[in-house]
Amino acid sequence: MLSYFYIIIIGYLFGCLQSAYIYGRVVEKVDIRTLGHKNAGATNAAQSLGITVGVIVVILDILKAVAAAALVRYLFPGLIETDGMLPIYVSGAAVVLGHNYPFFMGFKGGKGTASTVGMLYSINIMLGAISMLLITALTITTDYIVFGTLGLLLLLVGATVFYDFGIPCLVIAIILAVQSIYKHLPNLKRIYRKEEKGLRATIKKQP
Repeated sequence: MLSYFYIIIIGYLFGCLQSAYIYGRVVEKVDIRTLGHKNAGATNAAQSLGITVGVIVVILDILKAVAAAALVRYLFPGLIETDGMLPIYVSGAAVVLGHNYPFFMGFKGGKGTASTVGMLYSINIMLGAISMLLITALTITTDYIVFGTLGLLLLLVGATVFYDFGIPCLVIAIILAVQSIYKHLPNLKRIYRKEEKGLRATIKKQP
């Protein structure tokens, strides 16, 4: 159990490397939480600071989940052999937790979509690639990233069942899906009220 405590700490600290906030402060000299929908995530970064910034933030948020899982594999090889994918699921969930609730930002961060993609890459590189294609296709088709996120969550839960990673991994996947849906409820409400800025509107805004 002590090993899992360390894994949670590692994942959480990697998650706290809040890319949108740090990039905004260092490069753009702004606090992303004061812009747009006041969310410290890739979508708000893209809408408020530009598509290029959004892409940079997405890549960094994916990489921090991959890096955390790689460190866990390096430090706890025996645990991977005995518990299968559970340490990677715990690490990924902790990264999402750190991303969404970073201690140095008053526990107000992002929504964890890109970090969830990074978690899928850590589980299986093909799953990570599929998740990126799925999000891209659904976002382009519907014009809203939130629908791409919903597809990602279905993939996470479905892959966990398909590969039979076990009940603990399935519970983690379901918890991640539920909390992500909860975090995206404001987006869904804005879409319903026709107030949400879509992908095409964001691209048109670019200089």
